[in-house]
Amino acid sequence: MKIVADGGATKSNWCMITPENKRIYFNTEGYNPYFIDTPGVIKSCRESLPKEIDFSLATDVSYYGSGIHNEERADILKNAFKVIFPNAKIYVGHDLLAAARALLQREPGFAAILGTGTNSCIYNGSEVSHHIDSLAYFLGDEGSGCHIGKRVLSDYMRGYMPAELHQIFKDTYNLTSEDILETLYYKPNPNRFLANFSKFVYDHNNFVEYTRDVVKGCFSQFFANLVTHYPNYKAYTFNCVGSVGYNFRDILTEVAHENGMEVGKIIRSPIDDLVQYHLNS
Repeated sequence: MKIVADGGATKSNWCMITPENKRIYFNTEGYNPYFIDTPGVIKSCRESLPKEIDFSLATDVSYYGSGIHNEERADILKNAFKVIFPNAKIYVGHDLLAAARALLQREPGFAAILGTGTNSCIYNGSEVSHHIDSLAYFLGDEGSGCHIGKRVLSDYMRGYMPAELHQIFKDTYNLTSEDILETLYYKPNPNRFLANFSKFVYDHNNFVEYTRDVVKGCFSQFFANLVTHYPNYKAYTFNCVGSVGYNFRDILTEVAHENGMEVGKIIRSPIDDLVQYHLNS
């Protein structure tokens, strides 16, 4: 029994492939090893994984997630999964590799993630061959849900939003500036908190002039600071996975064209294509 999972900063999408090739899907939290330890992963899995499935029957588990930048971080998850899936061979990889494999299968090309966070790479058909660090939400993550959320919050706090939208935001969230700063500096998962506000932009895109300006500005910075620094980037199609890229794909396509790239595949979630990659391995 094979299990493949794609873990973002917020949510992990899992797919179990039975010996009869039936696919069973389920979800857990996202497990970024910079924000959670091994006992935390074990606790969450035990609470979230379907109780009716005997996970001791799993033979192969491939988990791709955010924040898995080295073996030390990977081991936080590996050690947890060895407890949850005691008879399985465990593989833990970076979510950027998952995106590339889902988007491109075994063909070389350019792949990106635009979700809660941002990432991008050149893929050689098997592994990531060139990667520019997105620098996470403190220093970078241009084009991500976090990045859009920062812009929305700062515009709200400074009074730069259109007056009607400002009032809608205030009525929706009932947040003071003190509430926002306390959450960002003293509470867990500030990246998720920030990214939540990209949904506000999507839900209120009837304020076209403002929302397009916010999203296009963030995507333009993503291209200026990351994409255009890859050698010969215009030779590749632009391929992207993630809810932010997918939800705002019309603006993303416009910005890609303005930067000389044709658009290939833009998908919300990589899980189905990632499963197909592993079935073909």
